[in-house]
Amino acid sequence: MTPAINLAKKAKIAFKVHEYTHDPDNAAYGLEAAEKLGLPPTQVFKTLVVSLDGKELAVGIVPVAAMLSMKHLAKAAHAKKADMADKALVARTTGYVLGGVSPLGQKKLLKTFIDESALQFPTIYVSAGRRGLEIELAPQDLQSLTRAVFTPLMQTE
Repeated sequence: MTPAINLAKKAKIAFKVHEYTHDPDNAAYGLEAAEKLGLPPTQVFKTLVVSLDGKELAVGIVPVAAMLSMKHLAKAAHAKKADMADKALVARTTGYVLGGVSPLGQKKLLKTFIDESALQFPTIYVSAGRRGLEIELAPQDLQSLTRAVFTPLMQTE
C-alpha cells in the first residue's frame, strides 16, 4: 500500500488501483501508463511539482500528453512566476520518487491545481505513488482530497 491508496481508503471514496509493469528505460511515465493500461492519454494525468516565486511548492495536474503552462499555474496560484521544482526537493517534500509522484498522500499538503479538462471524465487516472501503479477516481474526489482548484493549466501553442 502507498500513502495515496491509504488516503483514498481512509476517505471511503470509490477508487480502483491499476498496476502495470514499468519499463525502467521509459522516462515518459504518464504516457507509458496510458499505453500499458489501454487508456486515452487525455484521461491519464501527471502530477508536476513547481516552485512558486522560488518560495513555495505547488502541484499542477495535467493530462500526460499535455504540457503544463507555467504562466497559467502561476496565475491560478496568485504568483508572479512558476518553475519546475528541484527533483530532490520534490522527493523530500512529497515522499514520492519522480515518475511516481501522486497528488494524494503527500508528506505535506501543497496548493494543488487540476486542469479543468479532468471534469469531462467520470473518472481519471493519477499515479498511486509508485511507477507502474495508477489510481482511478472521480475528478471531484481528487479535488476534495487535495483541496484542489480546477483551472485551465495546459499550454496552448
